Parts: sequence; structure tokens; C-alpha cells
Amino acid sequence: MKDEIIDEKPADDLAKGILPTARQSWHDLFTLRQRIVLEAVNEDGTRPCVWRKPGPISNPFRLLAGLSPRGWLFFLVGLAAWTADAFDFHALAVQTVKLARHFGRSKTDISLAITLTLMLRSVGAVFFGLASDGWGRKWPMVVNMLVLGALQIATIYCSTYAQFLAVRSLFGLFMGGVYGNAIAMALEQCPSNARGLLSGILQQGFSMGYILTAGANLAVGGSVESWKTIFWIGAGFSIAVGLIRILLPESKEDDRDGTESKSAVDFLNSIKAMLREEWKLSIYCILLMTCFNFYSHASQDSYTTFLLTQKQLDNSSASRASMLMKSGACIGGCVLGHVSQVFGRRRTMAATVLASGLMIPAWILPTGEKALSATGFIMQFFVQGAWGVIPIHLNELSPTAFRSTFPGVVYQLGNMLASPAAQIVNAVAERTHIKVAGQKGGQVEVEAYGPVMGVVTSIVLVGILLVVVFGPERHGRSLGSSSSIEEGVHIYVQEMTVTGEEDGKNRRRFDSADGKGLFISASTTRGSGV
Repeated sequence: MKDEIIDEKPADDLAKGILPTARQSWHDLFTLRQRIVLEAVNEDGTRPCVWRKPGPISNPFRLLAGLSPRGWLFFLVGLAAWTADAFDFHALAVQTVKLARHFGRSKTDISLAITLTLMLRSVGAVFFGLASDGWGRKWPMVVNMLVLGALQIATIYCSTYAQFLAVRSLFGLFMGGVYGNAIAMALEQCPSNARGLLSGILQQGFSMGYILTAGANLAVGGSVESWKTIFWIGAGFSIAVGLIRILLPESKEDDRDGTESKSAVDFLNSIKAMLREEWKLSIYCILLMTCFNFYSHASQDSYTTFLLTQKQLDNSSASRASMLMKSGACIGGCVLGHVSQVFGRRRTMAATVLASGLMIPAWILPTGEKALSATGFIMQFFVQGAWGVIPIHLNELSPTAFRSTFPGVVYQLGNMLASPAAQIVNAVAERTHIKVAGQKGGQVEVEAYGPVMGVVTSIVLVGILLVVVFGPERHGRSLGSSSSIEEGVHIYVQEMTVTGEEDGKNRRRFDSADGKGLFISASTTRGSGV
């Protein structure tokens, strides 16, 4: 495989510093080859790189067939957990109008519960991410899913608006622990050439949860009290996933015995060390996730409300249109996540974000159910197509020892910063009115959900493009639990001399003809024959 992916000469070293990284990232965006950062360190502290030639897009069915039965098992459980998480979240978002009538509050007031849920998810992400990285992923996920189910039931029995907000806030704490755990468990078992495809499929658990919620909403009808039935369904779904996880062992990357476990203090100290060393990467990923969460929440959380109010569809029509919209999201995430394996993570995200921007007028202007369903399908194909790259992109950027904590924490912190998205859309739309053609003729005044969603989404698109275009990428990085040399390192060092020296950090030194030193993990080089 080496002869088809590595050029004759190494690439320039990985840039250090914000502006040099931005310049290198901009240049790489227009280079069809892929920069692979090696698991090695130059004498001057920089990281060596090689170029990878992108090959043809692989047959997705062949890639899926390469996943072992154990790998499939963990992938499907991770997908189920993320889908249940999304179902529980969208049970509120899809039924904003029903809940507003039930509690006698405005839609903006109900969307405050969404804001609180998203804000507090970051706390849960930190706690359960630490627990998963320190003591294994099995039992933190079990606790997560069982408590989520219990809180869905508690929501049903809330008799006041204040109780409702309190329960949904607590719900957000436990909801935050699912994402990082699920994607780490699911993707680290996957073959490297299938990561893009499986990343896209996994991310669409969020869209699948939306489709299932909209389908349940269609089935139960439009009566105000029917919202409780959907929460019962969500409770059963979450509890079932938790019980299934009890039956499975720890993942292969996560097997531990008592001698390997860390104390909470030791683990928190290592987290602090990681943040000291990776603070720039942490800030970048949080900014990326803030933009992406604004992107999805601004374009989808109020979509059913938009159909019911501005477009004057009934509950059944709005539910069908919402389901078709999110079907496009599922397909887009899977297809474009797979495409990113060849065309690169950032290049794929930038192209799909631009395409979704061009779709905004067609997304909000139609009036009939069929036209709205079609344009919603295409819009979410691109929105979630860009999102389909995110799980593997975050995993590849993550420090190896914190692959549960890092993606989950930066994702949830981004969620927290973007948490007002739905509330902003609802608040502005409820205060802004436009005139549209009424179903019985004449003009009627309606809340301006379409224009508000379009403007907010357009602003966010610009932010995403800036962050993605000038940001880092680690496409092709090993996701194993221990340090390993990328395939290209063999070619990079084949004409270098092994001095046998070690630098005090368990790294062996290589010297090139021009005197340039390169340090690679001693244990890895011994095991690889370099």
C-alpha cells in the first residue's frame, strides 16, 4: 500500500504558530495531495510530514465488509446511543408548539429549555469523558443512558414550567456524556480506510433521532397532550440502549486491569497538562464546534415550527416534511463523510457549506408541502454532509490519550456557546411579522421564521468557512491507543542513519545526510523494524 500513497519526497514540516498554520492550511486546501503528519518529532521540535496521493473512492460495501464482527457490535451500539440521545433532544424541539400550549407559555420560553440543555451538556461531557478515559467506557455509558431514560419520564410528570426547566437542565448534564463516548467506542475499532464512511454514518445518528421523533409526532397526532407519548418512547429507547451496553464487554482499546487505572487527581492533572500543551488546538476546536452547532440548530430546531406557523401546514404535513428533510441529512452525512476520505476533511466541509449557502432561498421561499420537502431534503443533505466529517475530524485532531474526553468536551463547549441559537430564532421571529397568502385567500400576518432562519444561517456559514479554510487537519492519523508510526515514516527515514541515541523521552534519534535530527518513539521503532 505504501507505493500508492507516498510521493518521492517528504512534505514541508508542520507549521508552528497561528499565522504560519493558517498560511499552510490555506495552501494545502488547494493541493490535491493530502498532508500526513508523522508520529515523530524533528530536532527543532517541528513535526515531519509526507504527502499522500488520494486514490479513487473505495466501494463502500467493501469497506463495510472489512469491519470485524466485534467492530460492528461496538459501532452499532455507539450509533444507537447517539440516536437515542438525539431522539430525546428532538422530542422537545419538534413539539415546541404543543409544549407552549401545555404550559401556557410562548415558544421562546419553551426554547429556553433547549438553551439550558445545550449549555449544561458541556459539564456532563467533562465528567463522563474523564470517567470514560480513566476507568473505561462501559459503565459511564450505561449510567448515562439509564438516567437519560429516567429524566425523560420525569419530564412527563412536570406540572409547572419551573419544574420543566429544572428537569431539562438536569437532562442536559447527562445528555452531554453520550457523544464523546459513543464516537470513540464506535470509530477506534474501524479500519483506517473506512473511517470517513463510518464517521458519516455515525454522525447521522443525530438525524435518525430527528426522523424517529418526527415519525412519532406524526403517529400520535396534533393534540396538545400527545407530547407525553413521545417522551415515553424516548425513555424506553434510552433505557434499552443502556441495558444492551451492560451485556457487552469493554472495547478492545479500553481493556483495563486494576494496575492501569488512574486516580481522579492523576487524571485531572494529566488533563491540565494536555490543556497547557494543546490550548490553541482546544480553542480552535471549540470555535469550530460553536459555528457548526449554530449551523445545525439554526437550520433545524425551529423548522417544524416554521412549517406550522409561517407555512401554515397541519401537524401531519409538517411532520412528513420534517422527516423527508432529515432523510436528506442522513444520506448527505454518509455520502460526504465517505467522500472526505479521498478529498480531505476540510475541503469537503468547505464545499458542502458553500453549497448549503446557495440553497437558502430555495429552502425558505416555497409554500407547498412537496416543494418544502424537496428543498429541505437538499439543504440538510449539505448541512449534515458537512457534519458527517466532524466525528472523524475531531478524533484525528484529538490528543491520543484523551480521545473520549477531547471530542466530547470541545463538541459540548461549542454546543454551550451555540445554545441560544433556537431561542434567538424564536425570539426574533415572534417579534417580526410578514404577510403571506392565506389558505382561504387574502393576506395573513405570520411570524417571520423563514427570513430569520435564513439570515442567521447565512451569518454562520461565513464563520464556518473562515474557521475551516484556515484551520488544521490530521487526515490519516492513527487512532490506536498507543503511539504508532504512520506508513509514510518508513519512507521518510529510509535514508537516515539510526544513531541509537535516546533523548530522555523514550525516543530514538535518526540523522539525515544534512545533519537534521528526527526523534521517533523508541518502543514503536523497535516494534516496526525501523
